[in-house]
Amino acid sequence: MPEFFNVVAPDQAFQVLKKHLPTTVEAEKIDTVDALGRVTSEDIASPEDLPAFARSTMDGYSVRAQDTFGASEGMPAYLEVVGEVPMGKAANLSLAVGQTAVAYTGGMLAGDADSVVMMERTQRVDERTIEVLRPVAPGENVVQVGEDIRQGDLVLPKGHVIRPQDIGGLLALGLSRIKVSKRPRVAIVSTGDELVPPNQKIAPGQIRDINTYTISGLVTECGGVPVPIAMVEDNFEAQKTAAVEALKKGDIVVFSAGSSVSSRDMTAAVFDGLGEPGVLTHGISIKPGKPTIMGMAKGKPLIGLPGNPVSAMVVFDLTVRPTIYHLSGCTSPPALSTTTAKLSRDVPSQAGREDYVQVRLTGENGNLEAEPIFGKSNLIYTLVRADGVVRVPLEKGGLYAGEEVSVRIY
Repeated sequence: MPEFFNVVAPDQAFQVLKKHLPTTVEAEKIDTVDALGRVTSEDIASPEDLPAFARSTMDGYSVRAQDTFGASEGMPAYLEVVGEVPMGKAANLSLAVGQTAVAYTGGMLAGDADSVVMMERTQRVDERTIEVLRPVAPGENVVQVGEDIRQGDLVLPKGHVIRPQDIGGLLALGLSRIKVSKRPRVAIVSTGDELVPPNQKIAPGQIRDINTYTISGLVTECGGVPVPIAMVEDNFEAQKTAAVEALKKGDIVVFSAGSSVSSRDMTAAVFDGLGEPGVLTHGISIKPGKPTIMGMAKGKPLIGLPGNPVSAMVVFDLTVRPTIYHLSGCTSPPALSTTTAKLSRDVPSQAGREDYVQVRLTGENGNLEAEPIFGKSNLIYTLVRADGVVRVPLEKGGLYAGEEVSVRIY
């Protein structure tokens, strides 16, 4: 096993695991309407042109542009109205010289028309005649065939996380089922003699298990499937049994707690007992979250998160989140939501490690202020009261009040 607490830099934490992770991803076909947050497992090409016909972008009249050239309010062009093209219907009429037809937003143009005159740029003379008060150019106020996307064009690349607008784009092309990567299953084990279920009344010395559920929520946000395994006491054999079950049921194994320097904390030994290569590293140069364990067994990543909820959430972003996306076939995970704000107070730090400080955001009209919340990492309400977190870089000895910082939004 590597030296205990031989720490790695935060930006290298995931890289420790990445070079051991499998490169192949299983795929499945699902309904497009259920694909939000899923990752495409292949390039998706357009099966057709969109739009499939020239469409008007506003209410008005289909015209041949040349019939409007030179038109003005003082000398309008007079056109004969020969009909209309109803919405949702194919055009069943064509225009001859000096003719026009009523057009509706999103509807087809009459045959031989190449542009649309806005309703506001016309005047009715009688039932069969309009005045055109301004000329239009060919193609004006028209969406052309294939202007949105052409048949054969790339719609979504392989490894893309599907967004609401992507679902709309796929359905517009009739792609009602698509191939996506299977969602990684994250097996979660919470450890500690002091833990009891959340619905149980606590006795002195006990605490309710919350990490199973906060970690499950984070897993779901990343497109993974949380698989709670067990709440296990500080007993090596019990933890080893839970770990073996987690390895069978999950693609990723996450232990909560059991990573600190303590004779009763045995996650590293449990991980080493699951198979080669076992523990890869123990410790990341951050605060909170230094006692983090990362390993591999049977081709599956093993991650031991600190038990303190603040630490666990910080480390999750650095280790579990990118691992979930990697196993989903996503090479470029969605960027975390951030904003900029000015610090309201000094934030002390120690050079050589990254500090993560919870903050509350206040202010309006874009003038945000980040107020540090200096609660201990074992207090869940430090997170509940926070709107985000600020990172203090390794090379800095702290941040000063009034300094502009980037805030990772929760």
